[in-house]
Amino acid sequence: MKTIFIPVKIKTIISKSQLSDMSKRLPKNIAIAYSIQYIDMAKEIKSILTKKHNITKFIQVLGCSKPRFSKNTSAILLIGDGRFHAISLAYGTKLPVYIYRTKLERILPKDIDVLKRNQKAAYMRFLNANKVGVLISTKPGQENLKKAIGLKKKLKKNSYLFITNNIDTREFENFGLDSWVNTACPRLDMNDNSVVNMNKVQ
Repeated sequence: MKTIFIPVKIKTIISKSQLSDMSKRLPKNIAIAYSIQYIDMAKEIKSILTKKHNITKFIQVLGCSKPRFSKNTSAILLIGDGRFHAISLAYGTKLPVYIYRTKLERILPKDIDVLKRNQKAAYMRFLNANKVGVLISTKPGQENLKKAIGLKKKLKKNSYLFITNNIDTREFENFGLDSWVNTACPRLDMNDNSVVNMNKVQ
């Protein structure tokens, strides 16, 4: 069956006063990232901020992407809804990250600390686990079946392969396993402290 992806765009009116305030709070060299729904808003904001800022990169972000930014990037401005991408960018790049939805917010160190604590708890849970599930996604860009099979052979635990298109962490409790090793989206560990990423256990 053929899959057709149709992006839905957010239509909002950007406040000039908010943009002026945003410009004052942002450093000179910034990268702009956006969720696909916000591409038109991101383009408009970029055209305005370009007058006073050096835009080092303009890029769409996905949940599983790990974009790289030039050394002269002082901060990242994310145009989008929700904090998932913003926290992921802050954690992965170690750069200050601002998110603009209806107002400008900055991702704080405590947001990153929560993620790190969850990751540590997930790793300790894995070390003490007897039964482990290995998560495999069939989605393009996330599918790592061969690596998952190889990992299963190396694990000195009772391990089981779980392959699916959409990974729903709410279903985990139905299988009675102690820990889950993720070979799909690397940011799946942000939502559940029973999930540890593959690269942490190899």
